[in-house]
This record gives sequence, C-alpha cells and structure tokens, in this order.
Amino acid sequence: MAVYSSQVPLGSPMPELTLPDLEGNPHDMVGLRGEGVLVVVFACNHCPYVRHIESALGRLAGDLADLPVTFAAVCSNDVVAYPDDDIPGLTEQKQRAGWPFPYLVDRDQLAAKEFGAVCTPDFFVYDVTGKLGYRGAFDASTPGNGEPVDGAELRAAIELLVATKPVPEPQRPSMGCSIKWR
Repeated sequence: MAVYSSQVPLGSPMPELTLPDLEGNPHDMVGLRGEGVLVVVFACNHCPYVRHIESALGRLAGDLADLPVTFAAVCSNDVVAYPDDDIPGLTEQKQRAGWPFPYLVDRDQLAAKEFGAVCTPDFFVYDVTGKLGYRGAFDASTPGNGEPVDGAELRAAIELLVATKPVPEPQRPSMGCSIKWR
C-alpha cells in the first residue's frame, strides 16, 4: 500500500548528521551541501516506486552536474526484514540505476526520524542556506499510471533553489513504500 510523504515545514533546518556510504566512508550532510543545494532522497532497493524512478533520478543528477547541487540517497530500512535493502542489494541498485552520488546507510534509522522521512522515495531539497526548500514528488509518474518518468517537479524545484528563488506551494507529496521500521 502506497504511503504519502509527510509535509515537513518548508524552511526547516537540514539535520546535521554523518552517515556511512556503501563502502563505509563517512559523509556529513553539511559537507555534502557545501555552498550549494542538497537533494536527499530516502530510497531502497526493494520498493517498486523507487525502482520506477531510479534510472531517471540518475540521469537527472547527471544532467544537473554543472550546477551547484549535490545528491545523496539514504536507505533507512530494516535489513533483517528486507534483506534486498542491505549493502549488496544497494550496491547493485546504485550500479543498475547509474547513480553518480553517494548511497548512505542509516542503520539506526536516526536520519529518517530527523529528516521526517516516511516513504521511499522521499525527497528533501535544501537551499544554499541549509533550509528545506522542497518537500515533494519526483514527477507525476507512479508505477503503471502512464505519466512520463522525467523528474520534472524535482528538476524545477532544484533550478529555482539554485537561483535562490522559492519553490511555489503547494508541493505535491512524494508517494511510495513506507520506511521499514525496526
């Protein structure tokens, strides 16, 4: 059953966390953002909603590589109950999807709680000041609805935030599989 993202208030500060990537290297959110925009997507390997957009997300990150924007994926799922979401499965997903950005592991699920993530995919886009500027969908597509998988809504939000302009409200919430809590 699909779950919609919660509407964390725009302007909320970015959580200052450090998470390991798939190779165990630490990444802190402030360092990832640097002086630009940071896109954090809560994702996983098993969810059909994530699989539906994963390649388009990789292409979008590549298309925007010349802009001051950084992407990071985070998996917070319980890997005991969902072993496909453990490091081997995430590594395969990152390669399959062509993600040029780090895939971070949230074993204690603290990042999901601090960000307010509830589903996969779940997008949080922080502006150049570290404030939440977009909390919405990748695009209008969902598995089977026939809409193009193009990342149009996320792309438009990123481009506005890079230009230091606000993203109009309301923002359509993301929809996907629930985070698999322990």
